[in-house]
Amino acid sequence: MSDNVITVELRDRVGKGAARAARRAGVIPGVVYGDKKPPQPITVDRKQMDKLLQNPGLFNTLFELHAGDKKQQVLPRDVQLDVVRDVPLHVDFLRLSNRTEININVPVVFINEEESEALKQGAVLNIVRHQIEVRCLASAIPASLEVDLTGTQIGDSIHISAITLPAGVAPTITDRDFTIVTLAAPTVQAVEEEIEEGEEGEDGEDGEEAAGEEAEGEDG
Repeated sequence: MSDNVITVELRDRVGKGAARAARRAGVIPGVVYGDKKPPQPITVDRKQMDKLLQNPGLFNTLFELHAGDKKQQVLPRDVQLDVVRDVPLHVDFLRLSNRTEININVPVVFINEEESEALKQGAVLNIVRHQIEVRCLASAIPASLEVDLTGTQIGDSIHISAITLPAGVAPTITDRDFTIVTLAAPTVQAVEEEIEEGEEGEDGEDGEEAAGEEAEGEDG
């Protein structure tokens, strides 16, 4: 957790005017909510916020939020961006305890691609789900879910039932064995080939015409 620390300042003023004033001061307004406690308005340093946004797993990473001498576990839930400048305007954090259960999207990663017979034969990996929504304790969020491609053949489909989920982690979709990825046959493009026989035939006709003209000339 020491590498995932966010330092914030508590703020008393709320509303659009206060939010604009905060941004002019170089900080991003936000709020911490959840865990059956009142929402707490905060501000985050703009540079720190920009660094957070570079994290591809931002929304499934637990952070330790430091506000003065108080520390709490939070999960980023939403970042509002300016539609023109693409800069952060507001951030929401969900306050968590070790007993909190949440629904969260976890990225899918594929392993052992070199062991897939289908991929060796040029198959196309059609990824149906890049992320899977699961329910788990906030203290047990997996970084990713692995899909093993060992021994897969062209035409195979891999479903959620084939994935080994960590203890205490379950998919939120339970009414069907949904597909994660399929391995489709390679697409073959037609290639025009030059027919040597045809070229030879054309050369032969030209040769015969030239020989006939030469013979007529000699006769004359």
